[in-house]
Amino acid sequence: MSSISRRGVLAATAALGLLIAGQAFGSPAGAAEFTIAYQTGADPAKVAQAAGTYEAATKSTINWRKFDSGADVIAAIASGSVQIGYVGSSPLAAGASREVPIETIYVAALLGDAEALVVRNGSGIEKPTDFKGKKVAVPFVSTTHYSLLAAFKHWGVDPKSVEILNLRPPEIAAAFTRGDIDAAYVWDPALGKVKETGKVFTSSAEVAKWGAPTFDAWIVRKDFAKANPEIVAQFVKVTADSYADFAKNGATWTAASPQVAAIAKLTGAKPEEIPELLKGNKFPLLADQLSEALLGGGTVEAVTQTAAFLKEQGRIDAVLKDYGPYVSRAPAEQAAKLN
Repeated sequence: MSSISRRGVLAATAALGLLIAGQAFGSPAGAAEFTIAYQTGADPAKVAQAAGTYEAATKSTINWRKFDSGADVIAAIASGSVQIGYVGSSPLAAGASREVPIETIYVAALLGDAEALVVRNGSGIEKPTDFKGKKVAVPFVSTTHYSLLAAFKHWGVDPKSVEILNLRPPEIAAAFTRGDIDAAYVWDPALGKVKETGKVFTSSAEVAKWGAPTFDAWIVRKDFAKANPEIVAQFVKVTADSYADFAKNGATWTAASPQVAAIAKLTGAKPEEIPELLKGNKFPLLADQLSEALLGGGTVEAVTQTAAFLKEQGRIDAVLKDYGPYVSRAPAEQAAKLN
């Protein structure tokens, strides 16, 4: 499995932390330059990203970098080249277990049908036991990797009987089209592409019902959050405002709307598919973030359970005694006080 070693992560963090200290850290509030890692999933906050709302609210220069997987985001944050990043619950748990200096500041999405296991037409996969001997692609240490293993466990399928391949979403779409793989568990825009020549076998909404829910989250480097609490709070507020706008006006976010056009431009998904993709996940509001179900305790429990599963599956070396230091409600509390 392609993964980050604890030694490598800690060494990179220590070496590059000094470099970062000379950049955004210690800058006066509202005068920083920093980098945010985003992914290609459809979410309401991409409207704010496209409009430059984050830059205006934080009075900062933001370098937006697109990543194809949460594992890559964790590696970039560990190296110090990224200060805020978007990851799934599985890479979050893996990163925290390796003691990468991160804090979860916003539960960005409770994942449902926007992530799915798709089998290729003609693959011969009609029932779970048919996966034996087949090639299934997934980005390793991602939420879909976690969901795939959870689904196999639910069905009683030995993962060792399946050839599970580590591919990034763009590689998955190409391999699926060529017929090189039999199935894939992925998110958009690759999900939309593989659906063209395959059918959905299950989704993360169904896997969640089997006891393995997944979520996406915004995380921040601890030292950046400590040096720039106002900026992080403004980041949370802009995200929350975007979600509130979608909750109130989402019915008007049609394929022809400017909001969907903005999301399509950043994600690469087809505009006509985005309204349904947005319905495929739940986007928690600021009040939800502050609740016991999320940043008030539920997220710590979810990360702990995810880490335990990853350890059971041999994906991480050890489970920490306490994941509380990797979740912070403080930015959301401060955001709630902003106008």
